[in-house]
Amino acid sequence: MPAFAAFSPTSVSVLPLKSVTTNPSVERWNCAACGSPIGAPFAYLPDQIYIPLGIIDGDDLIPQIHCHAGQAAAWLHLDGGLPQAVETGRDKLTDLD
Repeated sequence: MPAFAAFSPTSVSVLPLKSVTTNPSVERWNCAACGSPIGAPFAYLPDQIYIPLGIIDGDDLIPQIHCHAGQAAAWLHLDGGLPQAVETGRDKLTDLD
């Protein structure tokens, strides 16, 4: 399962994108030049945009919660004293904004 970070729409700026709708409530953004995945806004989460962790350059982001912690790989140990949501952290993420 890929790892994503959730951001508020006002904190994200992106380059030219190719938008693909995978179902009525999910839009996926890909790089217009190479097709690489860039992010995904979900209609049912209007205050969040999800960006794959692998494309984020820099280590100055400070996580606030671990979501889907119940699906973490057995070798992954989530430390740091952050709150953990066993499944979705949708409501908690909205409250953190």
